[in-house]
Amino acid sequence: MVLPLLILFILGTIDVGMYVWRLNQAEKATQVGARFAAVTDPLVTELTTTSYVNQTINGTLVEQGDNIPPEALGLITCTDTTCTCTTTPCPITSKTTEATPFANLVQRMQYVYPAIQAANVQVEYSGSGLGFAGDPSGPDIAPIITIRLTGMSYTPITLSPFGTSVNLPDFAYSITAEDANGTASN
Repeated sequence: MVLPLLILFILGTIDVGMYVWRLNQAEKATQVGARFAAVTDPLVTELTTTSYVNQTINGTLVEQGDNIPPEALGLITCTDTTCTCTTTPCPITSKTTEATPFANLVQRMQYVYPAIQAANVQVEYSGSGLGFAGDPSGPDIAPIITIRLTGMSYTPITLSPFGTSVNLPDFAYSITAEDANGTASN
């Protein structure tokens, strides 16, 4: 009579441990993805080619060597299929996501948490106030990159016979872009 309760308790303990492990994996995958996105090719190539020299931002003329104000870039959101700018100013309004950099990003995140699919990953670029107009060694702007991981779930052992799973919370991690060039990070 006690044996079924003991087995249920043991499996429940394993499930809680595995749930916490999945939370940790998802959080770490988000952090690794943000680091990867900060040092590799952006999903929006216009971020590396847009020049802010002689542009007026919030009524201020930005000249060669001036800091790029945070208002110089709106919010660009990229999924596995499209990148869309939802707040202005924008170097793009909408475009197809650069497939190779996005696939590389997802693959890097899958090293940490293999269950991640491309549809679970969202990348956001927003103004940071970092960068210099006319920077000869790289892009003018260094945006804040936020990686979001959504729609993940975990199926506990004790609920698997019922086909029930538990949704994991959404995860997000932000970091400032660095050189935004290349296909690999350390």
